[in-house]
Amino acid sequence: MRALISVYDKSGIGELAQGLADLGWDLVSSGGTAQQLREAGLTVVDTAEITGFPAILGHRVVTLHPKIHGGILADRSNPHHVAEMEQYDIEGIDLVVGNLYPFGSDPAAFAHGGGTAEDVIDIGGPAMVRAAAKNHAHVGVVVDPADYDGVLAELRADGSLSAATRRRLARSAFAHTAAYDAAVVAWFDAGDEELLPPTLHVAATREERTLRYGENPHQKAALYRSQGEDPWWATATQHGGVALSYLNLYDADAAWILAHDLGSAGGSKPARPTVAIIKHANPCGVAVADTLAEAYQRAFDCDPRSAFGGIVALNQVVDDDTVVEMVAAAQADVVIAPGYAPGVVEALQAKRKNTRLLEAVAPTPPSRHLRPVSGGWLVQEPHRVVSSPDQWDVVTSRVPTADELADADLAFRVCAATISNSIVLVKDGVAWGIGAGQQNRVEAGQIAAEKAAGRAAGGACASDAFYPFPDGIEAAASAGVAVIVQPGGSVRDAENIAKADELGVAMVFTGERQFKH
Repeated sequence: MRALISVYDKSGIGELAQGLADLGWDLVSSGGTAQQLREAGLTVVDTAEITGFPAILGHRVVTLHPKIHGGILADRSNPHHVAEMEQYDIEGIDLVVGNLYPFGSDPAAFAHGGGTAEDVIDIGGPAMVRAAAKNHAHVGVVVDPADYDGVLAELRADGSLSAATRRRLARSAFAHTAAYDAAVVAWFDAGDEELLPPTLHVAATREERTLRYGENPHQKAALYRSQGEDPWWATATQHGGVALSYLNLYDADAAWILAHDLGSAGGSKPARPTVAIIKHANPCGVAVADTLAEAYQRAFDCDPRSAFGGIVALNQVVDDDTVVEMVAAAQADVVIAPGYAPGVVEALQAKRKNTRLLEAVAPTPPSRHLRPVSGGWLVQEPHRVVSSPDQWDVVTSRVPTADELADADLAFRVCAATISNSIVLVKDGVAWGIGAGQQNRVEAGQIAAEKAAGRAAGGACASDAFYPFPDGIEAAASAGVAVIVQPGGSVRDAENIAKADELGVAMVFTGERQFKH
């Protein structure tokens, strides 16, 4: 039996090779792998002895030869293949152990080539791995060092790998090369600044983190991490509570992004203590304040009924004052923060033992937003608020004050994170009224006003899209707001502006619609 070993990541390779040698396998290798195995005292046949060629073209061509690939690809049950192996003096290879050059790493640190990214694109490795995976009926292939121990154990116990094991390993091998090719394609797209390239290649690996279920308990679910991404949830620490569900994580992501966006107004201002409470993908409480405790208390007061069982995101370390407010309020399903002061986790667990407490790094926006449709994907730029108050147009006679404009900024950002149609009422850094997911803007405004219950008087009203009729302006004014912020662009803009002037309300146009579905 012969094993071809050619790996860039050499972790565990010495133990695997020694185990194979102890079982009587012949070892074939080249380059640095062969050198390491020889230094470990193992006998290794160099690929150059088989092919008659040394590594050439700056190590670009080493194993691309009929005597290597013929040995991997030969169908041992096919008499014609066997005859040709004898004719051309090709010996079979029964196991291929290979992993690939670290594409995406610093080319200057790569041992082969001239220091360009193209030098780190592996050719021979994928060719060998794919060949062995294709011929999995006769050949085993191992691309993941985590599989070394299991392969050795099976060989020691049974003398060979079962058909089921070879098939499982082949599947892993093709997934490995598919993800590798996807990374190369992504590199080309990034270099061309292609947001919407002609093809899209999604490579993701299932995470070990277990999800309790999907949107409903009868739906199975799993979490996958996109290749090359380092999302906040990948390193998040969970302090107590049962496993997260699909919706727990989905809503936690929305809350975490919103808390960080609002805390610094999208990065345009110094961070302020901010709390966002999400329920069923929509904000139900949002506040920015001078202290985290005040921000939490005011966010909870926005809508205490909806906050029960919601997701609470805090953009600063949870301190003693804040935990007092949290313990006194309704139970949340998930709390997520950058950290917890000493004793805070224990205090929360003593009162809310089923709440999952997540500690996480700040979120990183994705490069693309994907949404499945039947048989395909809708792809767009990720959601973001593009404009800022200094770019907005005041279209009424009355000009908003600085405080009113700050409330308008917060209202528009919360509105952008709320499912359409949406209306948000804000006063003094608190989203007192949030009307979400309505088929018409009037009813969204009525819901927002009912929830605000007069608490947004003198503040701001935001709409995610233009007001089609002046009745929306009247509804905002009846809620007592001092300023309305909306995209503008309606054929009735002039009527709406006239209505705002008549009611003594300031109005600004952002020029930016913020639908969210």
